[in-house]
Amino acid sequence: MAEPEKKPKFNLGKYITETQLYKSMFRHGYSTSDRDRALSVMTNVFFHLHPVKVRKSGARFGFTWCAGGLSFFVFLTLVVSGILLMFYYRPTVEYAYNDILALREHVPFGIMRELHRWGAHAMILTVWLHMFRVFMTGSYKPPREFNWIIGVILLVLTMLLSFTGYLLPWDQLAMWAITVGSNMARATPFLGHEGPGAALLAIGDIQLVTSGSDVRFALLGGRFVGAATLLRFYILHCVAIPTVLVILMSVHFWRIRKDGGISGPL
Repeated sequence: MAEPEKKPKFNLGKYITETQLYKSMFRHGYSTSDRDRALSVMTNVFFHLHPVKVRKSGARFGFTWCAGGLSFFVFLTLVVSGILLMFYYRPTVEYAYNDILALREHVPFGIMRELHRWGAHAMILTVWLHMFRVFMTGSYKPPREFNWIIGVILLVLTMLLSFTGYLLPWDQLAMWAITVGSNMARATPFLGHEGPGAALLAIGDIQLVTSGSDVRFALLGGRFVGAATLLRFYILHCVAIPTVLVILMSVHFWRIRKDGGISGPL
């Protein structure tokens, strides 16, 4: 009587390396031959800044081909102007609005504030144009889907960066705009106390998501826009979000380099 065939053991490492997500991140496996080792050296971004092979479509001029590079250039402008503005701005209820007025009227090179403001608008525009170009040319398709996900996250962070900076002038327009925007967070699924699914997050009669523990409360640092909100938005705008942006942009540029440069129609 023939013995039943044994089922192969489940190999978690092999399962992960064969997923489409893993293959979109890492093109080559472990180098086991001289050819693979040479290919690893030639495609290493630290050894060779420019890719070994570039598609003809990637080098052809287009009206929207530089939108990603323009976004990075505008971001650098915002970083430099933002650092200069930090020398004159104090994130407190007593001084924030007066410091904004002083930046415009008394501080040398006060035009930096206007440059920072219009640069923020320009970055939103260029990032949206870049994403639109990538979508219309089909550059989000395999094997670039991982970089598309990174780009979507960068788009969301860019809008959050603009949102958090809107409160820093501490005038009536900023306060009410943030009040309206943060009220929308109450309807966030599972995270806002008025959102769908929030009622399901409970232990017995104890609600885990309430008006004092939902995402709006965490965003504002309280139930209303106040001093805690101003300080929280200042840290998010000047430290937290830019740090994450720099890390993800580095990954984004690394993947563009590994994929052979700027993508063309696929």
